[in-house]
Amino acid sequence: MEEREKFDLIEERLRVIEGISDYPFADMAELCLVPDDAIPPKFKVSDFDKYKGTTCPKNHLKMYCRKMGAYSRDEKLLIHFFQESLAEAAITWYTNLKASLIRSWKDLMAAFIR
Repeated sequence: MEEREKFDLIEERLRVIEGISDYPFADMAELCLVPDDAIPPKFKVSDFDKYKGTTCPKNHLKMYCRKMGAYSRDEKLLIHFFQESLAEAAITWYTNLKASLIRSWKDLMAAFIR
């Protein structure tokens, strides 16, 4: 880990210890890749095999798209619920994505494969 990354990690932990009001994610909208997403009433997300970063990301995307096929035209929904198909290092990756870089489902797929 580079020195700057170590410093950033320590700084982030200190902000958490000092209190949530000083934490940069105090605004709920900053936590979401798609904060204005409208989830359909009675929507139930499918059960997914969780991707942990050790298998083929393309295969994981194919399986996710197949399970979410009924919502293929709702990019915001696809982006929002993609986190439900991730675990371990992959969920950490997702939570650290910058919303400004993910404007479409295609952007998320490209980032995930990279």
